[in-house]
Amino acid sequence: MTARLGLGTYRCLDVAEAALMAASQGAEWVDTAPNYAGGRAEMALTVVLAAYPELCVSTKVGFIPACAGHIGVRAGALSAADAEGGHCLAPDYISWQLARSKIVLGREPDLAFVHNPEHACPDGEITGRLYRSFVALEEACSQQIISAYGVATWRGFSSGLFDVPTLIELAAKAGGPNHHLRAVQLPVSLVHLAPVAQALDGHGPLADALAAGLEVFASAPLHGGEIPGMATPELCELIAPGKTPVEAALAVVASAPGVKRVLLSTGNPEHWMRAAGAVGRPSLSPNVLRRVVDVLGT
Repeated sequence: MTARLGLGTYRCLDVAEAALMAASQGAEWVDTAPNYAGGRAEMALTVVLAAYPELCVSTKVGFIPACAGHIGVRAGALSAADAEGGHCLAPDYISWQLARSKIVLGREPDLAFVHNPEHACPDGEITGRLYRSFVALEEACSQQIISAYGVATWRGFSSGLFDVPTLIELAAKAGGPNHHLRAVQLPVSLVHLAPVAQALDGHGPLADALAAGLEVFASAPLHGGEIPGMATPELCELIAPGKTPVEAALAVVASAPGVKRVLLSTGNPEHWMRAAGAVGRPSLSPNVLRRVVDVLGT
């Protein structure tokens, strides 16, 4: 498969321990956000990133850690209303939070994702919100606060609020032909199969990202740990004979056209090794993926 396993820190009970484990097992990427682990995830990664300088890291901007809201208000980067609301993509806040993330992480993030831009967005305003965010992100790139940026969304693509061509158009408007939009992150799993089905037919966010040269980060590949209990022996046999439900589920995600990185949240070395093995196997054929879609639907 062309996909690689990366550590997602959203559900990690001990972010530092999980990151050290993953890095020691050869992980290339760890994904985090300022609001993860009660606002302590970035700080927990500082020592790990120093010990493994080759480990790439992505963070996010949008959701406001409860412990940082009052600091942002005092700094003039947040309004009291935005701090209370818990999510903000105002340019001043983006600039402030990214500079803060760089300091806390101890180095320049390789990617900064706009985190769920659809969150509490009034009707008709998503395009303007994304454009203003991209302008701020391009400025952060020019100041070497971040290396590149992307969009991490839970339902932005599935709801039709935006698509990859729109993101590319807005990035070019914000940063010109040499803009720094490099990636998208979205849920792909046996529960969220629509992107896989669309990609098999040559359209949708995975196919569009592949055509545009954007990296795709697949989030929630086990749907918060629910999938192993949902995958029947018959389904596992169809996907990957002799493999566990987790291995079969991850094989589907890693085989989806366009997926570059599969983000798994775990601090268990055995779970990580099994997952890495599943992701590292040869890709499932399009025919197998189509049969999975036919059985489960989208």
